[in-house]
Amino acid sequence: MDFAGWNGAATNGVRLAYFLAAMALSALAVLGEWRTARAEDRSFADGYSAASSQERGQMSRTAALHRCSWAESDPQMQEYHDIEWGVPGRDGRELWEALVLDGFQAGLSWITILRKREAFREEFRGFDPKVVAKFGEKEIARAMANPGIVRSRTKIEATISNARAYLKMAENGEDLSTFAWSLVGDSPARIRGDVPSKTALSESISIALKKRGYKFVGPTTVYAWMQAKGLVNDHVAGCFRRDEV
Repeated sequence: MDFAGWNGAATNGVRLAYFLAAMALSALAVLGEWRTARAEDRSFADGYSAASSQERGQMSRTAALHRCSWAESDPQMQEYHDIEWGVPGRDGRELWEALVLDGFQAGLSWITILRKREAFREEFRGFDPKVVAKFGEKEIARAMANPGIVRSRTKIEATISNARAYLKMAENGEDLSTFAWSLVGDSPARIRGDVPSKTALSESISIALKKRGYKFVGPTTVYAWMQAKGLVNDHVAGCFRRDEV
């Protein structure tokens, strides 16, 4: 027997066996990576589908909500309606800010004021009555040059006057919140039927505020303020917020 030839054949056989084994292991590794990738893909797809389904559900819910008609035309108005409008407010400073902004709305649409609200807050230093009450000609000129707000000198001067009226009430031991809520029996009224632009109560509150030195507080402005701050619940029948506020 040719042992040298046999040994060579054996060596080649071992090499082939090692080669085939290596190929098999490589194939298994590739298969394992493929399965892992597939699992990750499935996990991602399941998560994406679930998220998409949730988002679709939220969109469907939002689309299905019935709102007061004035809030349907603009996304910012929808957000304001769904979160703020008609929620009873009892913080005196916040009530004063809302009353001032409703005064600026006179002759304009609320969306105009809403879009400028942050600029108003910046210009009037967070609507801090103590700061605004000290405004003089320099601050009035600055406000008049600010394109982000409604540049009405009469309304700007009224805001300063209203800050002083607010502080005067406080000096006399009268809080704006306590004053306002006492006039509605400390509980929001509900209007049935058509929503009015003013009421006998808003006329009475208007007169009372004017006696205290407030300006731009006519009965229509006052009623809009009452609606916004929840002194009256004017979410119409069928509006999803009517029973939530």
